[in-house]
Amino acid sequence: MPQIDTNQDNENNDRKITHETVYKNLYDSIITGRFEPGKTLTIRGLAEELNVSPMPIREAIRRLVALGALEMQSTRRVAVAKMTEERYHEIVTARILLEPEVSAQAIKHKNPALIRKLETIDDEIEKALDMGDVDLYSLKNWEFHFTLYRAAKCPIILRLIESIWLQFGPFMRIIVGRLGTSYMVDQHINAIDALKEGNEEALREAIRLDIYDGMDRIGEKLLGHPSIK
Repeated sequence: MPQIDTNQDNENNDRKITHETVYKNLYDSIITGRFEPGKTLTIRGLAEELNVSPMPIREAIRRLVALGALEMQSTRRVAVAKMTEERYHEIVTARILLEPEVSAQAIKHKNPALIRKLETIDDEIEKALDMGDVDLYSLKNWEFHFTLYRAAKCPIILRLIESIWLQFGPFMRIIVGRLGTSYMVDQHINAIDALKEGNEEALREAIRLDIYDGMDRIGEKLLGHPSIK
């Protein structure tokens, strides 16, 4: 009977964990806006920041470039994707098509635990708004949406939505930073109420209005016009 090399298995598992941890770290930094649009990132700089070898950084960058979150500038430099008129309109259209629908699908899987979690996150969003905490607001806003979207159990659509959020998250963070949290409108309570009632149309509308509120601000500040409803 062949002998199993447990040391090799452990090394492979450790390597997999490192790669996934690095990817998740960069993913979170982009989707919540910690990296500004246009910011140049280097493999060496990221490796030093995360205290890892360049290999998992290269793999994470490759995956994020494929999702449209990063743009390759050279063999050793990448940048957070910039907003263009075409990209903006496509993002708005994709969000309006996908996010209200996946939210409505979450009604099939609603339960008291999901509703309590969404209410807790929304309370934390309110605290962030009251404190003017831009970073906390950005993080909790992302957490609210993806808690709701994951509940729909539609993994293919979820991956598409994640790709879209990676492309506008940094811009949303900039707008909130410029305007302050006092300018943000919390549409989430209507979404929670609709989820409780099992009202698909009301839930779609709450998420649609939430999308337009955020994307209008990006359009007005960065492109000179709101999105087209």
